[in-house]
Amino acid sequence: MIRPTPAIVTQLAARRLPRWVLILMGVLYVVPGFLGRDPWRNDDLAAFGVMLELATGRSDWWQPSLLGEPAITAGWLPYWLGAWSIQLFGFLPADLAAKLPFAALLLLTMASTWYAVLHLARLPSAQPVAFAFGGQAHPVDYARATADAALLALVASLGVVMLVHETTVDAARLAFLTLAFHATARTLSPYVRSHVKTVTLWWIAAFGLAWSGVPGLALAVGLLGWVPLLNSWLSQARLLPNAKALPLGVLSAGLAGSVLAVASALWAGAAWHPHSWVLADWLNLDSWQRWGRLLLWFTWPTGLLALWSVWTWRKHWYCAHWFVPVLWASVLGLLAWLDGGRDRTLLLAMPMLAALAAFSLPTLRRSASAWLDWFSVLFFTGGAIIIWVIWIATMTGTPAEPAANVAKLMPLFTPSWQPVLLVPALMITVGWLAVIVWRVGRHRPALWKTLVLSASGFTLCWVLLMTLWLPMLNHGMGQASISERVARQIPPGQCVVVHGLSHAQIAGLLYHTPLELHRHHPTGALECDWLVTVVRTRLPSPPSGLDDAQWQLVERIPRLRENREMWLIYQRVQ
Repeated sequence: MIRPTPAIVTQLAARRLPRWVLILMGVLYVVPGFLGRDPWRNDDLAAFGVMLELATGRSDWWQPSLLGEPAITAGWLPYWLGAWSIQLFGFLPADLAAKLPFAALLLLTMASTWYAVLHLARLPSAQPVAFAFGGQAHPVDYARATADAALLALVASLGVVMLVHETTVDAARLAFLTLAFHATARTLSPYVRSHVKTVTLWWIAAFGLAWSGVPGLALAVGLLGWVPLLNSWLSQARLLPNAKALPLGVLSAGLAGSVLAVASALWAGAAWHPHSWVLADWLNLDSWQRWGRLLLWFTWPTGLLALWSVWTWRKHWYCAHWFVPVLWASVLGLLAWLDGGRDRTLLLAMPMLAALAAFSLPTLRRSASAWLDWFSVLFFTGGAIIIWVIWIATMTGTPAEPAANVAKLMPLFTPSWQPVLLVPALMITVGWLAVIVWRVGRHRPALWKTLVLSASGFTLCWVLLMTLWLPMLNHGMGQASISERVARQIPPGQCVVVHGLSHAQIAGLLYHTPLELHRHHPTGALECDWLVTVVRTRLPSPPSGLDDAQWQLVERIPRLRENREMWLIYQRVQ
C-alpha cells in the first residue's frame, strides 16, 4: 500500500534562499571563530601544542606528541594538517595558520550537509503531495529549498558552534563523516550520472576518518553503504531507479576504501589508541541522564524538529530520505550515550539531525512555526542585550553590578576600546533588527522561513561574543596571560621542568613564552634549576614525587582567582 506523503509544499514555498544571504551567513558563522581568537583551554590548546611541536621538528610525525608524551586524542591527519599549515604560512601567527585547514574543514561540513540533503530531497519518495490542478513544488526547487533549510538548521544548533571552531580531531571527524553522508546520498540519487565522484568522495571520507583516529567508524561507513540497498529490497520499493547503471560497484568501492583505510591506520598504529575504535566506556550505562540533558541543549532547536520529522514520516520508514539520516543519527546518538554522554561524539550526528529537521518543515503546523519564531526573537534578543550590557559595564563601570562581577571573575583583565571589534558588533546588531522586521512582515511563504530567525539569532550572539567579549574570553579561557606572568619570574634562557601540567597548560607555555621546557622524569636525570607546577589549593606544597629539600618556592601565581588554579614556581636549592 502506497501511503500519501505528509509533505504539502507549493511552488511559491519552494523558492530558494538568496545565495548572497546564505554566503553571508556562512562567512559570519565561520570567520569570527577563527580570526583573532587565541587557542583556548583543554582540547583546543592541547591539539595546537602538538601541531606546534610537529611543525618545529620536536615531535615524530608518526607519533605526534607534546614534550615527548603522546597526544591525548588519536588522529594523525588533523595534527598533520595544522603542522603543515604552520610551516606553509610561516608569515602568519602560528595559531592563525593552524586554524586555516580547520576553517576549510568546517566549510566542507556545511557544503556536504547541503549537497547530501539536496540529493535526498530529490528522491521520488521525498516529493510533496501532487495537487489535483497543479501548483505543487517542482522537485529541483523543493530540493534546493530543503537543502537551504538543512544548512540553517546546522548553523542554528546550540552545541555545535564552539566544537567546530576548534583545531581538534573532532572537527576533522565531523567533516569526513558528513562527506560520507554526502556520498551515501549521491549513491541513492537517480540523477547522478557519473559515479566516479561518488566513489572518490567515499574513499576520501573513509581515509579521512581512519587517519583522524576512528578507523572503526571508517569501516562502519563502508558497511552502512550497503544498508540502503537492503532497505530497498525489504520494502520492495525502487529506491534505486538506476540500479542497473549502479551495480554493487560503488558500494563495493566504498567498502573497499574503508577496509584499505582501516588497514593503513592499523599499520600506522592509530587503531591501538584506547579511543580509536570508536568509543570508550561501553559499560557506562548510567549515563542516560547526562545524555538526555546533552540532547536537550546541544541539539536545540534542530533536535526538536528532527523528532517531529521522525514522527510525521514514521509511516514512510522505508523511504531512503527518512531512513538513512535516522539510521545514521540513531547509531551516532547511541554511541554518544555509550561514551558517557560526550558532546564531541554527539557532534557527529548533527548533520543528519539537520537533514531530518529540514524534512520536518513541510509538515510543521503554522502555530508551531510561529511559536519557534517568537521564541527565537525573545531568546536571542535577550542574549544580545545581556552581551551588550556586560560589555558596556566592563568599559564604563555602569551598571555597577555587572562591572563588579567581571572584575571579580577576572581581576587582572584591563578593558580597552577596540573599534575593529565594535564596528562589526554594531553592524550585526542592526542586521538582526532588519531580519526581525523582515520576518514579521507579510512576505511570500518559504520553506526555510521557520529557521531563519533561529540561525540568524545564533549567528548574532556568536559574532557579538567573538567581537565585544573576545578580549575577555581570550583572557579567561586562553593561556597567554598566565604564561606571560610565569615567564616574568624566570630568567631568560633557563631550563624549566614542568610537573603535573596538562597538555593545554604546557602548550600555552610553549607558545606564549620563550622558556625552554622539559618534562619531569622520576629518575631526575634532567638537571634544571626551575620547576613549574599547578595545584588547586592555596597552600604551597611541593608536588608529589619531588624532594622538598631540593626546591624552594619562589612565587605563587593564581591563574584568575586564588581559590581556583594556582601556579607554583620553584627554584632548585644550590
